[in-house]
Amino acid sequence: MISQPERLIFLDGMRGFTIAAMILVNFPGNDEYVFSPLRHTVWNGLTPTDLIAPFFLFIVGISIVLSYGRALKKGDSKGELYKKIFWRFVKIYALGIFLNLLPDFNFSELRYTGVLPRIALVFLPCAIIFLNTSFRQQVWIGALILIAYWVAMTLIPTPGVGKVMLEPGVNLAAWIDSKFLPGRMWQGTWDPEGILSTFPAIVTGITGLLAGHLLASNRQPTDKVIYLMIFGMISTAVGYVWGLVFPVNENLWTSSFVLVTSGIASMILGATYYVVDIRRFSRWTRPGIIFGANAIAVYVLADLLALVFYVLPIGDATLNIHLTNALTSAGVLPKLSSCFFALFFVGINFIPAYFLYKKKIFIKV
Repeated sequence: MISQPERLIFLDGMRGFTIAAMILVNFPGNDEYVFSPLRHTVWNGLTPTDLIAPFFLFIVGISIVLSYGRALKKGDSKGELYKKIFWRFVKIYALGIFLNLLPDFNFSELRYTGVLPRIALVFLPCAIIFLNTSFRQQVWIGALILIAYWVAMTLIPTPGVGKVMLEPGVNLAAWIDSKFLPGRMWQGTWDPEGILSTFPAIVTGITGLLAGHLLASNRQPTDKVIYLMIFGMISTAVGYVWGLVFPVNENLWTSSFVLVTSGIASMILGATYYVVDIRRFSRWTRPGIIFGANAIAVYVLADLLALVFYVLPIGDATLNIHLTNALTSAGVLPKLSSCFFALFFVGINFIPAYFLYKKKIFIKV
């Protein structure tokens, strides 16, 4: 059994690489020239980029078990933990709103959803569920939410259309957003991180809770790897079959999407756990650990630095366009130039992350 500190460092590595991947796909050199694996699927289907958000929510669930489970063992009361949980929810959500307001702080065009708001809205119920339910009950809660979401999306006709629809902007989730979601929506009349799709997103966090229970157990490390792999394969297979009738779709965060992505996350977690903890081949994880030690802070910093590289005009264009055009003029293919700049931007964000890590400064949000 690995010690608690080692677990958290190992988790920092996976979390950090996920954040680095998020920055990579969010900030290409030129959005017109991006390799297809670095783009989200337009609608149904799955690309590597579609795995990033569910991976992070999966890790959120694991972190809840390791962090608050340890606090309970130390004797912290649930009342104390509720205060910490709610305050953390407020801070993460507020950071998301702050980033949505950049750069103009136009409150009339404020978007109330997004990456950080969704993380907050998954973290809060998952933490409460963890404190008040058992492993078995968490399985049932997750299963019931996924089934209820499937039934609602595939049996309730879209109001105003008169039939069940799962097309962009013409489905039950989009209709609920158009009626009840305040502020600006990412797609005009609907939002991929809207109201109804938050419920299956919570289940992604619950699958992380289940993995966290396993990691926190007294089972042998090799047994943990085996269980993670088995769960991952079964979840991915069931999700794929479910996807034949309820397509794998990140925008709708369909039930099949939850199972497929959580299954893949579990298998990657198991493989990484085996390589790092059992085989002790961990040197390659250091960049991820550095990013992951201040994951939310790095994500926020990336959005702030983007104002300099992607918003601030220098002459007739922004810095990212100048640099990618320079590479293209030197004979580099446009998509490759765009990718090189994205990697460069990840490196720029690594510098402050490394400084914080070396100084042992860990910004807890």
